[in-house]
Amino acid sequence: MSPLAHRRFLKMNGLGNEIVVLDLRGTGAAVRPEEARAIAADPRSRFDQLMVLHDPRGPRADASLRIYNTDGSEAGACGNGTRCVAWALREDPRMGRPGGRLVLESPGGLLAVDRVSPTVFTVDMGPPRLAWNEIPLAEPFPDTRRIELQIGPIDDPVLHSPGVVSMGNPHAVFFVDRDPAGYDLARIGPLLEAHPIFPERANISLAQVIDRGRIVLRVWERGAGLTRACGSAACAALVAASRLRLTGREAVVSLPGGDLTIAWGEDDHVRMTGPTELEWEGTLAPGLFAGAA
Repeated sequence: MSPLAHRRFLKMNGLGNEIVVLDLRGTGAAVRPEEARAIAADPRSRFDQLMVLHDPRGPRADASLRIYNTDGSEAGACGNGTRCVAWALREDPRMGRPGGRLVLESPGGLLAVDRVSPTVFTVDMGPPRLAWNEIPLAEPFPDTRRIELQIGPIDDPVLHSPGVVSMGNPHAVFFVDRDPAGYDLARIGPLLEAHPIFPERANISLAQVIDRGRIVLRVWERGAGLTRACGSAACAALVAASRLRLTGREAVVSLPGGDLTIAWGEDDHVRMTGPTELEWEGTLAPGLFAGAA
């Protein structure tokens, strides 16, 4: 039997981004890709990202995170999921209630989380990575504010010249001059996600700059597909827009699930502020993992 059988989980959302929080601290257990896919396939535990808590590796952290997409692949960052984990650690009596600032180990580095209100948290996502080999890209681009990439006819492309940023995971941000909802991102996203220029695949965003303080965003998320919100993509969009002087260093990013406030500080750290919501809790049925043994 899988060690995940009968394990309690929290079904949450961060701005509509479907999140499952699974606490494996103190168990020595881990989630295999096929088990993540099985959890995602159950309507009760359906997720965009699965946030799995493990014991911290270093003395500075409250917990260590592994983050899974619906296809079982691992993500380097998930801002909306990190806020959900912070809420769980502060509010769920069975997960402990550490006070003050939380520090979480993620594949992309240490994440500090501060509480703004009972359901709103600010995550310090760290500095963006802007060099082509840090994102990473398959070939050198000295200027990653815009790279040579387009989709559609060469003389009239549908999308072209994205800014590329890593926020712990790779992002390509295409700036468009009309509502991003008018593009068939469900068709375009998979093509661009797997483009050879992205050796680790990429999150694909369409961003419309409304003014210097607001961006409208839609996201095709690597390994998850269309999503109502993606925190790291919102951070990447603000960084990409600011680098092109389309916005200042702080803006509201509006996604289908709602708004996030993103600020790129003078210390080079990007901070994301937004809400969390607990939907229900449950336990993982043993039968979920019969085909994953």
